[in-house]
Order: sequence, then structure tokens, then C-alpha cells
Amino acid sequence: MADIALTAAQISRVFPDHDIVLSATLAAAVTAGQALYQVTTGKYGVADANAANLQQVRGVALQAGAAGQVIPMLRVGAVAGFTLTAQSHDDPIFLSDTAGAFADAAGTLEVPVGVIITMPDGSDTKVIYFDIRYGADWV
Repeated sequence: MADIALTAAQISRVFPDHDIVLSATLAAAVTAGQALYQVTTGKYGVADANAANLQQVRGVALQAGAAGQVIPMLRVGAVAGFTLTAQSHDDPIFLSDTAGAFADAAGTLEVPVGVIITMPDGSDTKVIYFDIRYGADWV
């Protein structure tokens, strides 16, 4: 399993007219591009595939923020800013065992979050299409 690197300053929505974006009040500081889960207070923290109760990924932070701040969190949609040179088009993406990260293979708990798609930019640029499954409980 390889974690997927990201450049926080480049995290951006690719097709904003087709996304589902929610507002998330943060329980702790996060970086743009990190996976988020909902804590018992209803706020959001950094998700992790190998930590009990943190596997319930609910979205992707679209910007950095501090505890108590409200940020946009993507639930469904394509996001640029990830380094996908070692991955192929249509590869699945999973929550990683590294807090907040995504990976190209399942972590301790298999939590699928999306797939790599190609942008229609003439360069076949790869981005991640996230489709976070809200109804799933990962245990």
C-alpha cells in the first residue's frame, strides 16, 4: 500500500457543478486534502483506517482549518492536487493507515473512497473522483 501524496495548495474541485460539498466544523486542525470523519460531538477530525472509530470517513477537507473553524468538505466529486504518477486510470482509492491520507490499496480496514479518473484537458491528467459512502459503517 502506497500513500498518495498531495500538495495542499493545489487541492481543488474539478467539476464544481457536479459536487456534493458540506460544511464541516473541525474538532482539530486539518490540512486541505485530508480525509475527515465525524466525532461524537458532530465536529470533524482526521480519519485513519487503522484507528478504532476513526475509519468512518465522511469527506475530504477542501481547505486547511483550525479546531472550531468551519470549512468546506467534499463528499462526492473530482479533486485535483494529488500526485498520481504511480497509479493508473480507474484504480480504486482507499482510506490509508496514515492519519488523514489516502492510498492505492486498502489499509488495516478496507475503506474504499473513490477511483482515479481522467480530466478532459488533452493531457490525460489524473484526479481522484470521491464518492464517500455515508451509509456504510466501517468496522
